[in-house]
Amino acid sequence: MIQDQKLGILYTASAYILWGFLPIYWKLIQQIPAFEILAHRIIWSFVFMGMIVLITKKKGPFIEQIRSIAGNRKQLTGITLASVAISINWVTYIWAVNSNHVIEASLGYYINPLVSILLGMIVLKETFSKAQWLAFLLAGIGVLYMTVNFGSVPWIALLLAFSFGAYGLLKKLVPLNAMYGLTIETMIVTPVALLYLLNQQSGQFQQVEWVSTTSLLVFGAGIVTAVPLLLFSAGAKRIPLSMVGFLQYFAPTIMLVIGVFLYNEPFTHVHAVSFTFIWAGLVVYTITRMKRLKRYEKREVAKRA
Repeated sequence: MIQDQKLGILYTASAYILWGFLPIYWKLIQQIPAFEILAHRIIWSFVFMGMIVLITKKKGPFIEQIRSIAGNRKQLTGITLASVAISINWVTYIWAVNSNHVIEASLGYYINPLVSILLGMIVLKETFSKAQWLAFLLAGIGVLYMTVNFGSVPWIALLLAFSFGAYGLLKKLVPLNAMYGLTIETMIVTPVALLYLLNQQSGQFQQVEWVSTTSLLVFGAGIVTAVPLLLFSAGAKRIPLSMVGFLQYFAPTIMLVIGVFLYNEPFTHVHAVSFTFIWAGLVVYTITRMKRLKRYEKREVAKRA
């Protein structure tokens, strides 16, 4: 059991660390427009995941899963909307990184857990505890402070947070394992991605040789998308949810460090104040979540005793 948990921590931490370093990958192909990168990311993710399904001999169960979803209008709608939500998240993230907004992208993933709470309250009618209200209020003050002082809403951060929050909510409504989920989601939007690329007559990618470092990096977008997700799937089921909640802050923290120290993006007094409020909200949220999970685990132990 201890060895299994150690593996779970290793897999999950590796997934978040890889997600944290992802801006460096997108910067390597920043000369290609974000929507072209998105189209390739979708197509090659589908190709890579299709290969994984075949290699692991999951073709039969995968086809059965597709038939099940196709015959259920609610599930089909949910998985299609999830595909759209994650596509919006991906293209926003790629554009943010390649337009020198890595810090704001990290902000989006810091506030994402709190956005998920808000969506859960609105859609699933979940109730807020006083501590969760405080956490949300603190994060809201941080975003509002940045908006007032910069004179514009941090829309990149909010779009990343809400699109990923919506994706998580839809995945909860249509539960699928990571392998099937990503394969089906990318399969749904692959025709759109192909049509987009075929209609790009003067895109930057058409000026790049097919056998080059840039083209290999573009084709590799499927691998860098799928590998962290598969690691996360393998790790998250081995460790408590509270540990997953703690490890999730690895990614935006690495992004923030990369944005400030590698790409020399400005981290001003306004950023410092806003991030402090948001971090304070996350501390409150994390402590509350861990206490709630510990109470739940104690009740489960008592039931089994």
